[in-house]
Amino acid sequence: MSTALSRIFATFISFCAPVALHADEVTVFAAASMTNALSEIEAAFEADTGHDLAISLAGSSALARQIQQGAPADVFISANPDWMDVLEKDGLLAEGSRFDLVTNSIVLIAHGQEVAAMPVENLPDALGEDRLAMALVDAVPAGIYGKAALTSLGLWSDLAPKVAQADNVRAALALVALGEAPFGIVYATDAVAEDDVSVVATFPAETHPPIVYPAALIKGRDTEAATQFLGYLTGDKARAAFVRQGFVMASEDE
Repeated sequence: MSTALSRIFATFISFCAPVALHADEVTVFAAASMTNALSEIEAAFEADTGHDLAISLAGSSALARQIQQGAPADVFISANPDWMDVLEKDGLLAEGSRFDLVTNSIVLIAHGQEVAAMPVENLPDALGEDRLAMALVDAVPAGIYGKAALTSLGLWSDLAPKVAQADNVRAALALVALGEAPFGIVYATDAVAEDDVSVVATFPAETHPPIVYPAALIKGRDTEAATQFLGYLTGDKARAAFVRQGFVMASEDE
């Protein structure tokens, strides 16, 4: 274990001690698909440590670019390794702090409750002339994974002209929930968070790259409170929140 990671987990253990007299704020930039899980974790972390969390949720690409431009993030959680790789190559991550946090899967959703399941291969006929909601297919991880899956299944060329691209996966989810699009491709965790959509198919894991969410501290902003939060993400309370929202801990997905 690297020195930096040792520091993370040693600091995490310290959160069990009485709340510090001096509370700090930790700014977290995280993929939009983590909205519900991080809402739970935010409340628990603040209660346990006395620190404040400021969470900015958006597409991983947008957040990574903001960090490149100097946005004051302390912690970054990306919905895929590629955008974390970009920041690491730029020298913007605290050395040794990066690790894989959780994994996810992508699903085909339909507007409404209790919609019958169907093979993904039937999507072009089911969609007709309507729109398929997806996150940005060349920038946002959920869209990239969805495009890869449709390409692998030989469906992309037929469906590409019908895709309604949204800025992030939660925006794509909203299009389907509101009935603006009859179908969409989102993470399994997003479908759990919305009552007005049904999962009608799950894309086989072999049709797209593994969906892994890495987390890391930003160089120069690896304060004690930020380090404490990064360690908290692997603890029992955070794990329970992630599992409730449909994520799998990366340490268990082997």
